[in-house]
Parts: sequence; C-alpha cells; structure tokens
Amino acid sequence: MSLPKQFHFLFFMFFLVLNGFAQDKGKPVPFKKIIAAIEKQHHVSFNYTEDNITNLQLNPPKSALTLDQKLQYLTEKTNLSFENIENQFINIYKNDTESQMICGYVFSTDHKKPIENANVNLLNKTQTTTDSNGYFEFKKDQKNTFLISHIGFITKKIVVNNSSSKNCLQITLEPEITELQEIKASAILASGISKSTDGSFEIKPKKFGILPGLIEPDALQTMQQIPGVNSLDESVSSINVRGGTHDQNLFLWNGIRMFQTGHFFGLISVFNPNLAHTISIYKNGSSAFYGESVSSVVAISSTPETTEKNTFSAGINMINADIYAKHNLSKKSSIEISARKSITDFVETPTYKEYFNKVFQNTTITDFSDKQNIDYRSDKKFDFYDATLKYAHKIGDKDQIILDLITIKDNLEVFQSATVYNMNKSENNVLRQQNYGGNLSWKRNWNNYNTTKINIYNSAYELLANQKTTFGDQLVIQENTVNNNGVNLENNHIINSKFTFSDGYQFNEIGITNLEQVTNPDFYRKVKNVLKTHALILEGKYNDTLSRIYFKVGTRINYIEKFRKYSIEPRIQFNYGINKSLNLELLAELKSQNSQQIIDLQKDYFGIEKRRWIVSNNTTIPIQRSKQVSLNLFYKKNDWLLDIENFYKKVSGIITSSQGFQNQLEFVRMTGDYEVLGTEMLIQKKMNHFLTWLSYTYNHNNYYFSNFEPPSFPNNFELMHTVSWAGIYEKNNFKIALGTKWSSGRPKTSPDLSQINLSDPVLVYNKPNNTNVHIFSQVNISSTYKWESANGIQYKLGLSILNILNRKNEISEYYRVSSLTNSIEEVETFSLQRTPNMSFRVSF
Repeated sequence: MSLPKQFHFLFFMFFLVLNGFAQDKGKPVPFKKIIAAIEKQHHVSFNYTEDNITNLQLNPPKSALTLDQKLQYLTEKTNLSFENIENQFINIYKNDTESQMICGYVFSTDHKKPIENANVNLLNKTQTTTDSNGYFEFKKDQKNTFLISHIGFITKKIVVNNSSSKNCLQITLEPEITELQEIKASAILASGISKSTDGSFEIKPKKFGILPGLIEPDALQTMQQIPGVNSLDESVSSINVRGGTHDQNLFLWNGIRMFQTGHFFGLISVFNPNLAHTISIYKNGSSAFYGESVSSVVAISSTPETTEKNTFSAGINMINADIYAKHNLSKKSSIEISARKSITDFVETPTYKEYFNKVFQNTTITDFSDKQNIDYRSDKKFDFYDATLKYAHKIGDKDQIILDLITIKDNLEVFQSATVYNMNKSENNVLRQQNYGGNLSWKRNWNNYNTTKINIYNSAYELLANQKTTFGDQLVIQENTVNNNGVNLENNHIINSKFTFSDGYQFNEIGITNLEQVTNPDFYRKVKNVLKTHALILEGKYNDTLSRIYFKVGTRINYIEKFRKYSIEPRIQFNYGINKSLNLELLAELKSQNSQQIIDLQKDYFGIEKRRWIVSNNTTIPIQRSKQVSLNLFYKKNDWLLDIENFYKKVSGIITSSQGFQNQLEFVRMTGDYEVLGTEMLIQKKMNHFLTWLSYTYNHNNYYFSNFEPPSFPNNFELMHTVSWAGIYEKNNFKIALGTKWSSGRPKTSPDLSQINLSDPVLVYNKPNNTNVHIFSQVNISSTYKWESANGIQYKLGLSILNILNRKNEISEYYRVSSLTNSIEEVETFSLQRTPNMSFRVSF
C-alpha cells in the first residue's frame, strides 16, 4: 500500500526535528574547540595554561547566547573561573577547591522583621538581593567584605572571616531617621529668607541677598520687611509685631535673652550682621520651649549647621568698623570671635549726623540748647561696641559643649554750658546702656533616636543716667538693672521617620532693680523684685511629606513660686498641602509674660531711652497673657508666590505706663487689654535675575480699659494700613534693590481748644487717639558689588540711601504747655532725613 505524499512530507519533517534535537544535545567536544569558536564569534582572546584545560570536554553553549551568558555557562559546567577584561581578553583560572557559600538573614532593629529586597553589594557591584524572608547567599570570594543597604536604613559594612562556617549570618539594619527639611518656600522677599512649615520665617545672613536701604543682613532691620512687623519710630528698639510693644517680643541670642537690642539708642541692631548663621522669627505658633513673651519670638543662632573652614573678615561703614574670625583648633574644636565699634570717636560722618539728629530730637539735651540763645557751648562724646566669643568642642562621637559670650555697650557723654545774664549754667550728662550674657550648652546624642541638650545661661542689663547741673547744684541718678539666669533641659526622641516627641524643664530667675537718687532736695528710692518660675514642656511633631501633613502640638506648664500660680499654655502648628502648589496653615497659641518695660516720666534718662524694666507683682502690675490664632493660605507656582494670612490676637494685663501715652492717660495708672484683628498679604514674582514683591497689612487694634471713659479707643501702635513694594535685581556679584514703604499715620490725641483758657492754659484733650499723624512715605535704595582676587581674597562694596526723596515724615506728635511762652505748643518728632551709608568688607 502506497502512502500519501502528505505523509511522506510529515515523516521527513519529523525526522529533521529529531535530528536537530540530537545535534543540539550533541556529544561532548574538546574545551579548546569551544573557546576557539567563541573567540571567532565574539572577537576575544582567551588566556590560559594547557594544564587547566587538558582532556576537558563538554557540550558547547548555544551560539545564540551572549558572551557573558556563555562564560556563565562554562563556569557552571567546569571547575574554572573566567575574568573578562573589557570584552577583549578573558583569563581562565582553575578553582582548586569548590567555592564556599556565604548566606545570611537581614532584619530591622526596631521591629525585628525581615527586610526584603535589601541590596548585597560586593566589590561595588550588586550581587544579589534578599527574599521575603530576608535571606541571601553568594559564593565566597577572596575579599570577604560586602555592604548591606536598603532605602530607609543605614548601610552596614560586613566583614566575614576566612574560617569556614556552616551557619548563616544574622544581620540587623538600623532605620535611617532623617529630619525632613521643613522649608517650604525659599527666596521670600530676598534670597536667604525662607518660610518654614511651622509658620516661622528663617533668615540665613550668609546667603542674604539685598533689601531696599540695607547693605548688611541686619536681623532686626530685615524682619521689618515681613508683613505684620513694623517700627513706628524707625528704631530696632521699638519693633511692633501685630500691634504689640517691643518688650513683648522675646529676643534670644544663642539661648541668652537680650534686654538691649539696639545701638545708637535704637538705630542699629546690637547683633553683628556678619556673625549669625540662622535667625528664626515666629509671629504666632511658636514652640512650647519659648516662654516669657506675648508677642513674637526672634531666635538668633551663630552655631553653624556643618563644620566650616577657617575664615577672617573685616569691614567698615559710615558708623562702625568690625572684625570676625573663626579658627578650627582641631578636628573637634573651634573658636569664633567678633568685635564691632563705632568710628564716631574719630570722625563725624553724614550718616552719624543724621542719626544723632534723629535720636536726640525733643530730649532734655536738645531742650537745653534750644532755650539758650546766648554764648552756648556743647561738647558731646558718643560711642558703642559689641563683642562675642564662641568656643565649641566635640567630645567623642556623642557629646558637644559650646560656650557663648556676648557684651554690648553704648555710652553717651554730653557737656553743655551757657551764660545767661552773666550767670553760668551747665549740665554734665552721662547715659550708659549695656547688656552682657553667657550660655554654656552641652548636647549628647545617646543614639540615633534620643538627644539631650542642657543650657545654663545668664544675662545682665544696665541702664544708667547721671545728670549734674551747676544751676541749683543738683545731682540726679537713675538706674535700671536686670539680672536673668536659668537652666534649660530639652530631650528629643525620634519615634520613627514621621513622628518625634520632645520634653523638657526650664528654670528661670529674673531680678530687676530700679534706683532713683536726687540731691538738693534729697531723695532716694531703690526697689528690687525677684521672680522664679518653673516650666514643664511637652511637645509632639508629626511630619508626613507624602500626605503633605505637618502637625505640631505642645504645651507649657508654668509655675511662679512667688505667686504660687500655675498656668497652661498650649501651642498648635498645622500645615496641610492641598496640592503641590497650595498650602493651608493654622497656628494658635496661649502665652504669658512676667516682665515688661514702662515709662514713669517722658523725661527719664534724658528722654532718650526712657523705658525701664519691671516685673509683675500680680496686682497693680499683672502677668500679661496673650491668645492668638491665624489662618494662612500659601500658594507657590511658576515663580509666583502668594501668601495671605488672617489673624486674631488679644493681650490682657497691660498697664497704661507700658504704652507710652502722652495725653490724658500719661499719669493715669490702670490695667487693660488690647485686641487686634488683621490681614497680611504678600504677592511676589521672580523673573530670571529680577524679583519683585508687594505686601499689604491691615491692623485694627483697639485698647480696652474698663475703668476709663471711653473704655475702648485705638491703640497707640496701630497702623491701620501698610503697603510696601520692592524691586530687586541680582546677577553674578552685582545686586541692587529699590523699594518704598507707605503707611497710614499712627494715632494721636488732639487738644480740645474749645475748653482751654488761652490766657492760663491747661491741657484738655479730646477722646484718646481721636485722630492720626500724617501719612508716612519713604523710598530707599541699596546696592552691593562683590569680587574676588586671584589669591582668593573677597571684597564687597555696598552703598545705600534711606529716604531718597528727603521727605519729612512725622512719626509722633504730642502737646505740652511751654514754660517760656505760657502757651500750648505742638511737639513733633520726625523720621530720618536723606541718609547715605557706604560699606567695604574684606574676607578670606
């Protein structure tokens, strides 16, 4: 029977397949023939000794495999090792003994669970990864060192000894806890200024760009550019945050509370602008570790975040000269010094003259000269200085100690004389203001999760006025001294990458002395009060960058020994990222304050620095308490930035003498409250090298004194509307900034002329703060240029002009009866006239 042709065809194909399978499986061939085929196909050359491959036969690898796959096949089928050198030369070695295996299990130290997909790296190449049980294995090599790594864990180096062991390694990895960066927006207002997730503003002076009127990163001048922060009299000693007085702000320098913040009686900050590394400013929602303030917190740190190289710089401007030096004594210790002194001893620059005229207008010193029209002579001497020292030393890998010292001093001496009707009249005035302090800090990192920090600090302040007059042979001495010391203990615990917990204890003692002594007639009064307070702090923070939630809640439990009173002060910071561009922020806090500044008489301390510190007595001088809440929307996209914040703030326990009244309330002593409702807005746009912003602040600020009629009226520090604009250009080493500030005038009280007898005038006022002074408007400009020489020395030149248009801005106004004319006179105080300044700095 003949088979169909189709069957013949199928039989033939089946035979070919079988034959092909048989050929593929094949018989073993000499090893030398196999590597010769590989050399021909892949254009490589094998190096070997004949003894290693003699009589070696095996099935050849498939020709379709890659070179590496073929070498891997030969390795598995033989007792040989192959070293591929740049796919050109391949060395063949014989394994004398069978390679041993290294195996192990990888676990997490915190919950003891296996870590899957951990990388096991040998000779900088990933050899394998762990399975779901944390298990891995690989062949033992001559180098028995390898690395175990995984995202979220600290990489660990493992060294295996040469002795053979059948037991697998047990390896644990510690979670890598990295404090997530909380800065959510940089370059707000200027480069070097940013806003943090906790609602604070952070200034990095060494990265600071430029602002209108500023050629140095002065902390207290810079903060006045932030919406809601003002100084009604252009003084850094009178900074008002959301309607509060200057003494209601807490100023800290490396943990030391500063009671003096201004040189030249407020026109220059006492904090060396070339020294600070970080300045944090809280308008609301400050940490529970900050106490003793019912307004803002300004915390200045000169401790660098990382080790810095040795540096030295020196500079001079038209007011002062300074030096700064940092030297690393060893890899673990360093010393840092700075010093600054006025140059008014040697030269009176145009800047100094404008500052002098601004500070001393309407004081007893200028009153003397104004009233002497015959043979008047004056000799004045003014100078200031500040100096700091920092010593840091690391002890081992876990401990660090830091010592900070600071001293500040302003000294004014004025001798005046006049001959009137053949009678000599002279005054010898001395005014001294100084603040010095120290802080010793010890920090220990117990492990990657727990840290302890202890601070022991002291701050001492003195304001002394000494006036001697020949007329009446009278000596008047006034002195205000503050001694503040304490201990802070802070523990930080990292629970996991999202949650941290802090606790601490603070002890604070403040003693304040006020002295007044007069001769002819004789009078002497000295009052000293001391308060000791204890505080327990608890604070927790949750920060999840994936869900864009930041939540920080804390409480401060205060106890005042003298009054035997407890108070609880909760603080809340909440930030939620609605999307990548839009954030919602809620801040709230309760705070208290036991010390404050008052004015007994406007002519105290020559009317220049007329405020004196006092402490609460819990009756006529109550403890000040504040409550504040704010809601903020923050938008940032495509170099646009929009920040809108609404807030409510109430401060109770204020006294009239702390508010600087110069109307019918000047000599009235009573307690009350003030309440502020406001909005702060900032819109900013960055275009290449150009940055421009516009800010607006609305403050509705009212007093409430229940024992006065009317009980409610505008606050002395109310600026209902404030608008600021700036245009900043920065390219390479050249920077220039032009800006303007406009604000509605502060409140004033006008006299009721209808009820005043002009022949024998006695002041009668309308309702308190019934009107306002004139609008304030000022245009400022500044520019800097930096260059570097071939030997690495850096030079920086700066120029600024305040009040370019030389506008005569009225900043306060009050009324008094003139003893010379027996009439009511209007007394006006004006801001700085056009004031130039120039600086030059060398750094290396």
